[in-house]
This record gives sequence, C-alpha cells and structure tokens, in this order.
Amino acid sequence: MTAATSLDYRSAHELVADLAAGRVSSLELTERAIARIEALDGRFNAVVVRDFDRARATAAEADAALGRGERRPLLGLPITVKESYNVAGLPTTWGMPWNAGFLPEADAVAVARLKAAGAIVIGKSNVPFALGDWQSYNEIYGTTHNPWELGRTPGGSSGGSAASLAAGYVALEMGSDIGGSLRAPAHYCGVYSHKPSRGVIPARGHVPPGTFGTTPDLPVVGPLARSAADLALALGVLAGPDVIEAAGLRLDLPAPRHERLADYRVLLLDQHPLLPADRHVRGALERLAERLTSRGARVARSSDLVPDLTGLARAFVGLLMPVVFARYPEEYRQGMAEAAAALTPEADTISAWTLRAANSSHRDWLGADAERVKAAFRWHDFFGSFDVVLFPPMPTPAFPQDESADAETRTIDIDGTAYRYEDQVVYASLATTTGLPATTAPLEISETGLPVGVQIIGPLFGDRTTIRFAELLEESFGGFVPPPEL
Repeated sequence: MTAATSLDYRSAHELVADLAAGRVSSLELTERAIARIEALDGRFNAVVVRDFDRARATAAEADAALGRGERRPLLGLPITVKESYNVAGLPTTWGMPWNAGFLPEADAVAVARLKAAGAIVIGKSNVPFALGDWQSYNEIYGTTHNPWELGRTPGGSSGGSAASLAAGYVALEMGSDIGGSLRAPAHYCGVYSHKPSRGVIPARGHVPPGTFGTTPDLPVVGPLARSAADLALALGVLAGPDVIEAAGLRLDLPAPRHERLADYRVLLLDQHPLLPADRHVRGALERLAERLTSRGARVARSSDLVPDLTGLARAFVGLLMPVVFARYPEEYRQGMAEAAAALTPEADTISAWTLRAANSSHRDWLGADAERVKAAFRWHDFFGSFDVVLFPPMPTPAFPQDESADAETRTIDIDGTAYRYEDQVVYASLATTTGLPATTAPLEISETGLPVGVQIIGPLFGDRTTIRFAELLEESFGGFVPPPEL
C-alpha cells in the first residue's frame, strides 16, 4: 500500500516542510481544508464545530511569520481536535445535551501546546455521548460515518478525529483514550494513533464541562495522523509535565530500542482469551507475523511472562467503570446499582464485573489497583525479554452502526456468533490498565473492503519504541491508503 500524493493526503511533516520552503502557504492549506470539509462533510459529519474565520486570520499570521523566517514544528498547519478538548471560545459538550451552552475561556494544555507550535485549529470533531461508545453520535451533533463505508462506525470516542483524517480534511488530529478511544477509530478508519504512557501528555482541559482535572488515573490524551512519523512529530510537541509538576519533574523518554525490524523481539497475540477476534483481524496479524519473520524479527506466539490477561481485564473493569459511571446521570447509575444487587455471588462474567463496579466501594477500587500494580511488575519483567506486543485494536473491522438506546443489550458479530457488545472493552485492557503506550497502525484492507490495523504495545515510557516500530512497518510494508473515491 502507498499513500496518495495529493496535497489533501500529504503527511503533517511533509506539509510543514512545504510551508517552510514556500511551496504552499498556510492560508492556501487552510482554505483547501475548509473547502474539503464543506464539500464532503455533509456525508461524514466529522467536523461538527467549525472556526473557519479565526482559522483564516491565524493562517495569515502564520504566513507572515514564515515570511520573516520564523520556524516552529507545526507552523501554519491546519488541524482539527476532538470536541472534548477545551478550545477558548468554542463549545465543549462531550456530546451531553446539558453542556450545549458551555464555552471555555482557556485552551486545554494539549491544544495550547499545538497552537504554540504553530498549528491552526480550524474545528472540532465529533464524539459519542460522554465519550462512552465505539461509535460517535449524540443528540447535539448527530452521527459521524466512516469514510470507508457510510453505514459503518468510524469508531469512538475519537471517531470524528479518525474520520477527519481518512476524509483528507487535515493531516493531524488530537484524541483521547480510556477504553480504546484512540485505537478503535484508527483501526476502523485505517489511520495511525498513539495512546501515550500514562502521564506523558497532560490531560488538563480535557474533562467534562463543569469539572476540573489534570492527569486522571486511566485516561490519556494523544495524537492521530496518517503516518507514524507524524505521531513522533506530535509527541515532541505535546509531551512534558504540566506546570505544577514541571518544577521537579523532567520528561526523558528513551530512544527507540531498535532501528531495524530484524532486531525486534515480538510477541504476537491474535485475540483475547475472553473474546475472540474475527478471521479478518487474525488473518491480517498472521500475515504481518510472516512478513516480520521474513525480515529477521523474532516472533513468538506465547510467553509465560505475560500477566494473566483475564485477571488484568477484571482489574481494568474495576478501575474503569467508576470513572465511566461518574459521567452519567444519577438515575442511570442507580439502575446499574440495582442490577448489580440482583447478581448471584457466582456470577463471574465481564457483564457481572461491570455491574458490580457500578456499586463498588473505595476498598473494591483499591483491590483492583493492587492487581494493577502486580501486573505492572509482570509487564516490566516481560519487556526485559521482548520489545513489543502485537495485539488487535478491536476484535473486528468497523461494524455496522447501531444506535439502539440500551447499549447493554447490543451485540457484536464475530464470525457469525453474537457476543455482548460491551465485552469488546477487554481489547483496551492490555495497555490501559498499567498505563502502557500503544501505537495503532494500519495493516491492510480486508476482503470486506474495510481497514484492519494492529495495536503495538510497548514498555512503560517506551513510546518512542512503539512509534518507531510503526514507522518501520510503514517503511517496509506500506501504511495509510485513502478510502475509495476520495
């Protein structure tokens, strides 16, 4: 696969070089992005908050700065960001109707850093209600559709972000992740994303309206792009402690472990023990393993050093659900608590874990946290013998849109068998529970005509290793390709 050479599908680092060399102006790029959104987004509904007039003015300022010889990492580059980020003067709702009138006065830290690097925010991309789905629809902005097939999800909760990239609107986006919200959209839309190690990028300003937070326990914020090199570019701009930590903390991420695929020690896991992956996903990973082996990489299929993935998933649900439930109305939480009270003591399924977490105590949370710490040390030992884990971002390619009101009763079809929709969360647990970095990269277009990606998980603070591995895959085997007819 080779990415298109059209200006609409050039990478962020290529466009920054074009801007610095005077081959294109910031205003030209901005007008081109605006025109493309206006022409195409009636179909996709990805960019739901638009700030075109301010963007044009900022682009003119960027051109003047470029003309003076000024250089910054993203100077003059138009981008979009996820709706859940505070951008001064633009609405932030998280897809929740009661937040429709909220206008933040200040940018989120990540947005401020992107702007300081010269990026121009032209709009904000769609999300699901409370960022709580692998689809992106809400009562305020409606439904975002996958540019690969309109009836399919683009993913969530950064679904608008991935769709914006796949549709060729911008070259760089900003999303977030707690339950696969960067990884699922990248996988479904055939783009790249990076879920950083916990704490690497400050999350302040990415919280529900009316609340205040800095670095939450599980969620992280991170970039999406159409090339792995752009993830590295964005990480260089975004990473580093927030102001209250900067006096005593300094970020010093290690260099990539290797510069050749032949030197990597790889563990390939093609599905989760609690939920299978379908044949398209498993087939793509198998073909990747064959290609890596042909390049000299050591590829293993199992290791006794891996933490117990079922126990890890149970701890993840226990840590995750209190965060998720806190975003929902009291009547919803009450209903979940009543359902949990009706469970038998023997119930030991993902659904049962979820319901119990709705009524969990701080003691319960501490128990899950203790399991997390044990798993963190297991992963530390594991990454003494391996460099990366390759794992599906989600168990299937993009699934058909399903906006049925009761998510607990939805199902997902995996090779002809219906499984509980919300059980897909276990695919996020390997990286999220202990804060590991995970880079998602496109692998191929399946026989269904939909993209399939891989989740590249590395050691804690091994962000440069997972991104570099994705770059090497891209250089060796190809990466992003535009959707048909775009």
